[in-house]
Amino acid sequence: MNTEQIQNEQTIERKLVCPWRMAPTIDNFLRPLIHNPRKLFGPYVKPGMTVMDVGCGGGFASLGLARLVGNEGLVISADLQGEMLEIVQERAMKMGLAGRIRIHLCEANRIGVRDNLDFAVALFMVHEVPNSKAFLEEIFTLLVPGGKLFIAEPIIHVSRSDFERTVQEAVLTGFEKYRRPAIRIGRAVVLEKPNK
Repeated sequence: MNTEQIQNEQTIERKLVCPWRMAPTIDNFLRPLIHNPRKLFGPYVKPGMTVMDVGCGGGFASLGLARLVGNEGLVISADLQGEMLEIVQERAMKMGLAGRIRIHLCEANRIGVRDNLDFAVALFMVHEVPNSKAFLEEIFTLLVPGGKLFIAEPIIHVSRSDFERTVQEAVLTGFEKYRRPAIRIGRAVVLEKPNK
């Protein structure tokens, strides 16, 4: 592959990722009313847990998760775009949650976190990942036995059949289907790493 082909490929990959300038539009004060983190994640997240919000964007889910894990827990807000992580950090400081949130800049083709996770969230972002199989495998290795992965995808970008392919890919990776929670303007699944 020559240099021009590599640059074209990188440009295509970047176009798939929601740009950081869109954060105020999609991650504003209304978002928690539409996707309430306590309702979405509360059944799975307890105080003291270590959780990851991968593709965290402007951080509405990270902030909600930080409230759920409490002072003894940790939220890893992971994103490809440093600008998104700056937004998360600023919002966390304003809300007094900075001590519970650690930001992490992902690598181009992997998350790059080394922590053991109790719970991970991939909210409306798996369709932006160039290699979903590698993505799911990496999260699977990070989760402790019994750990859960919450995946949600938007119905405007991801068809039902494409979503089911992602779920099937996760099952082939080793996950077990745990629940199918309802989510507005999307489809969701909670997957569990077996206690084996």
